[in-house]
Amino acid sequence: MSTPEQNKKTVANIYGICWNNGDMNEIDKIFDDNVEHDQFLPDWPKGKEGFKTLVSFWREAFPDIHEEALELIAEGNKVASRFRLTGTHLGDFYGIPGTGRKIDILGAEIFEFKDGKVVQYFYHEDTMGLFTQLGLMPVGQNKIAGVNS
Repeated sequence: MSTPEQNKKTVANIYGICWNNGDMNEIDKIFDDNVEHDQFLPDWPKGKEGFKTLVSFWREAFPDIHEEALELIAEGNKVASRFRLTGTHLGDFYGIPGTGRKIDILGAEIFEFKDGKVVQYFYHEDTMGLFTQLGLMPVGQNKIAGVNS
């Protein structure tokens, strides 16, 4: 069984080795074959292959992607992370061709570990900020409850 500190180190490696370097072999070492995660699209693969698909999907759209943990909190067999993701949109992203725009967004993730491997993975990022930075959302023109955004 891994300790909370070991789990935090593993999550840091997920950012540096998997996301930033695209090392799929490391994903095989870190994630359980049947890891549970968000289904990003209806036909998204399940398990470890789903996480590999997620990393490839983002790295193809943002080849210079850089993701870093701003904060890691571990308790028991779970690690919560607040992260920052930056990159340049050069490839297809959900059917949106590369715009050449830079992104800089924040997000949060929760990883659950069993026997040193990630068995559950859920995340949320600033999707509104992402699409605004890609030029797909008008800035300052939306009115919600009388407040300019």
